[in-house]
Amino acid sequence: MAWKLLSSSLPATRTQKVKDTTSDMPTSLPLKFVKYLCSSLSLYPEHSINHDRCFNSDFFYASLIDNSTHKSHLEQIHNQLVVSGLQHNGFLMTKLVNGSSNLGQICNARKLFDEFCDPDVFMWNAIIRSYSRSNMFRETVEMYRWMRRTGVHPDGFTFPYLLKACTELLDFGVSCLLHGQIIRYGLESDVFVQNGLVALYSKCGHIDVAKVVFDGLYHRTIVSWTSIICGYAQNGEAMEALRMFSQMRNADVKPDWIALVSILRAYTDVDDLEQGRCLHGSVIKMGLEDEPDLLISLAAFYAKCGLVTVARSFFDRMKTPNVIMWNAMISGYAKNGHAEEAVDLFRYMISRNIKPDSVTVRSAVLASAQIGSLELARWMDDYVCKSNYESDIFVNTALIDMYAKCGSVESARLVFDRNFDKDVVMWSAMIMGYGLHGQGWEAINLYHAMKEARVFPNDVTFIGLLTACNHSGLVKEGWELFHCMKDFEIEPRNEHYSCMVDLLGRAGYVGQACAFMMKMPIEPGVSVWGALLSACKIHRCVSLGEHAAKKLFSLDPYNTGHYVQLSNLYASSRLWDRVAHVRVLMREKGLNKDLGYSVIETNGKLQAFHVGDNSHPMAKEIFNELQRLERRLKEVGFVPHTESVLHDLNYEEKEENLSFHSERIAVAFGLISTAPGTTLRITKNLRACVNCHSAIKLISKLVEREIIVRDANRFHHFKDGLCSCGDYW
Repeated sequence: MAWKLLSSSLPATRTQKVKDTTSDMPTSLPLKFVKYLCSSLSLYPEHSINHDRCFNSDFFYASLIDNSTHKSHLEQIHNQLVVSGLQHNGFLMTKLVNGSSNLGQICNARKLFDEFCDPDVFMWNAIIRSYSRSNMFRETVEMYRWMRRTGVHPDGFTFPYLLKACTELLDFGVSCLLHGQIIRYGLESDVFVQNGLVALYSKCGHIDVAKVVFDGLYHRTIVSWTSIICGYAQNGEAMEALRMFSQMRNADVKPDWIALVSILRAYTDVDDLEQGRCLHGSVIKMGLEDEPDLLISLAAFYAKCGLVTVARSFFDRMKTPNVIMWNAMISGYAKNGHAEEAVDLFRYMISRNIKPDSVTVRSAVLASAQIGSLELARWMDDYVCKSNYESDIFVNTALIDMYAKCGSVESARLVFDRNFDKDVVMWSAMIMGYGLHGQGWEAINLYHAMKEARVFPNDVTFIGLLTACNHSGLVKEGWELFHCMKDFEIEPRNEHYSCMVDLLGRAGYVGQACAFMMKMPIEPGVSVWGALLSACKIHRCVSLGEHAAKKLFSLDPYNTGHYVQLSNLYASSRLWDRVAHVRVLMREKGLNKDLGYSVIETNGKLQAFHVGDNSHPMAKEIFNELQRLERRLKEVGFVPHTESVLHDLNYEEKEENLSFHSERIAVAFGLISTAPGTTLRITKNLRACVNCHSAIKLISKLVEREIIVRDANRFHHFKDGLCSCGDYW
């Protein structure tokens, strides 16, 4: 310390005086000692003969500035510099500016800068650094512009702060200008500046330019490699990130935890569980397994790969998980079929007063949509309205999708209408919601309103429109909309073509659908052939269906649904030997048909049933209600559609089998568990069969209730003996 060094050069008596004088001083700053020292030098002229040798004021004050911990300390030092006539000392004033910046006193730093006449490059660097470290990035760039106008030339320490500012601002235009300045001042070989350029171009989405800068580096540090690897990972080019990582290892550069985070992200993007596990082993060997960012990346990686239990172990290891870790876990649950766990974790998060961000809320909304509970959807909506995300366009778009998937397109429209600033994604979500509920004309009318609002549709908008037309049998309108895509320079994808094949085939134009496929400019994908097979099943086109199935088996050989569709096609045509052959094929490939189940929400709780389910505590009451419903259906002339049972059974067996389908059991449970007039909401994992569809239509009239069923394809709103689909689904 400066005062300790000085005290050793003073006489013993003076040293004692100094101690006595400073003994009652606060530990923050010995201002009295400074004043005493300056006065004592004049009292003892014999000690001021070699003033420069005995007392280096620059070193002394610089040491005091470096050890200051409060704004008042710097103010005292500044006052003493003025008293001592050192307020024009560029070195010390630059130190003061940096000291103010370190204490977060940006206003004080700027005041000191403005009071200094003719600042040199060091002073300019200090104030630019101050703004950059305070995250005042626009001011950082403005200070540099002012610096250039005054004729002061930057050096290698100026640009890193400017590059950081441009990186945060994502200002590609200013970035290019700065790059030109860097070349002009001969800093092409400055590795720190060049690393900043690589990071800047990567963050701005110009990874190709970043690679050019990287390739021009003569000396590549770990920061250089990490910057380009992070750039590729952040720009969705996972394979290139992995390729650069391989080159880095070949160059014998040891990765740090920042590089490992980016590589884990790349393995997450490509779902490479094996290589990700190997990297996890490297993390352990390097002793970095407790690095917070790596824990988050590992949790996100395992969650994305479906190993949510392993991901949770990393989450539980963090004493105080940050919001990014919460997001990784909640999103991992939501995207891997663990919706209830995602919602439970979100509730736990907010119960601990941990503030979620927009990503957290969107993940929770996504999970709520998967659960399908309208009561939960309303709770989520209420939470959003009371939070800081009431006007968040991304969250509100997720709410629209959630309400539509939970069976209330009316609530979805209310969310849509309360948002004034709507982008194309929000319009598309509402159109898709109408399509999901088979409200084709509402979707088309909204599309016209969208164009009047001068919002241009995108490819997703047209998927929603074509789906709506498909579910409503609007063949002419769907055909016209498909050809409207070129007006907006949108190239149809396989999803658009599959919608058109499904639209034509479902309406009975199977030949036209096949001809349409033959004229496709791209190779038909799984969704297109699947749509054709589905149409063949509906209209019993066995030969064409077999052709579509063969294509599907070659493109997607382990998808159970394709084999089931073909089996159903054979069964509907009573080709039982071929049904048996398909079952043999499935056994050979180790495939099993998905077990059908239905979930009903009663009094805010979800209850699941599968076909013939008698495991419920109220099973006796449920089956008594089923029998009562069957009697009432027969009394009004209902004839079971026995072809819905795709097995070679006799008539009585078929009739009994049909009445025990999971959605019928769910309806019976709902009727005995809720008050008269309550709407029943049921979610089925498979497509509803024709018999259950016809039966539930009549049941809705007999019991005077609205019954809403969401199957694998769409929503059916049964009321007064009718269905919203118009028997077209």
